[in-house]
Amino acid sequence: MRKASILFFGFLLTLSLSVSPSDKGYLFIIGGGDRPEGMMKKFVELAGMFRSGKIVVFPMASSVPKETGPAQISELKKAGAKKVEYRVLTRAQALKPENAKILDDAGGVFFPGGVQSRLVNILLGTPLHKKLLQMYEEGCVIGGTSAGAAVMSEVMITGDEKRKTEEGHDFETIEAGNVVTSQGLGFIKTAIVDQHFATRKRHNRLISLVAENPQLLGLGIDESTALIVRPNQTLEVVGQKNVIVYDVSHAKIKILPSRQVSFSKMIVHVLISGDKFDLRAREVVE
Repeated sequence: MRKASILFFGFLLTLSLSVSPSDKGYLFIIGGGDRPEGMMKKFVELAGMFRSGKIVVFPMASSVPKETGPAQISELKKAGAKKVEYRVLTRAQALKPENAKILDDAGGVFFPGGVQSRLVNILLGTPLHKKLLQMYEEGCVIGGTSAGAAVMSEVMITGDEKRKTEEGHDFETIEAGNVVTSQGLGFIKTAIVDQHFATRKRHNRLISLVAENPQLLGLGIDESTALIVRPNQTLEVVGQKNVIVYDVSHAKIKILPSRQVSFSKMIVHVLISGDKFDLRAREVVE
C-alpha cells in the first residue's frame, strides 16, 4: 500500500512539473540595427532545444519579403542553424487551417523588420497565430527584430501619432491619446515593447503610453541589443547597448483635458548586457 502511495504521489509530482510555468518557451526580442553574431547564435541554440530545431522565418513586415527572407536565412545559417526556411503568406493563406502545418516540428520562429502593421494584419487571429501562441507555451523560441519586436506585445505601437507633424518632428511631446496603438500578437501581455529606442529618441512615446496604461511596463530596447524572456518571465539583456524599463504602477498620474500628462514616482531601470529583470516582481534580479 505504501509503495503504491509513493508511486501515486510521484506521478502527481511529475504531472505538476509537466504543466508548470517553466514549460513556457522563450522570446528573443531585438531592438533593431546590426546584430552581433553571438546574439544570433544564442537564438539558434534556443531553437535547437525544442522539437527538430527548425527555424521558420516570416518576413511579411518587409516591403521586399522575398529578398528579406533569403537574407535572414543566410544570417541564421551563418550562426549555426541547420534547417531554416522562410514563408511569405497572405491573409487568406494564413486563415487556412492547413497552413498552420508550416510550423510542424519548428523549434524557432523569427520575424524580420519592416512595418509591424503589415505582419499583424496578415497573422492576427488566424489559425497560424493560434499555433504560434501554443508553440510558445510549449517551449518554442519566438524571435524578432525592429518591427518583429514591436509585434511581441499585446498593445502594439504602430509607429504613427495622431498629432500632425512636420518631417523630423515626430513624437516631440509627452501627451495622452497621441500615440497610435493596435493589437499585437500578444506574446507579452504585461508590457509594451518599443525598439530602436535610445538611438531614435523614442522615450516620449513610450512614457506617454505607460501613463495611459499604468498596469503595463514599458520596455525600450535599443539597437544591437536584445531581451531574452525566459520561461520564468525573467528578462535577460544581451548585446551592445541598453534596455530601459519604465514602471508607473505606483506612480501618481494626472491627465488633463488638454491631454497633458503629469506623474511622479515613476521607476526607471537602465539595463545593460548581463542584467536581468523579473517581469512578475517588477524588479532587477541581483
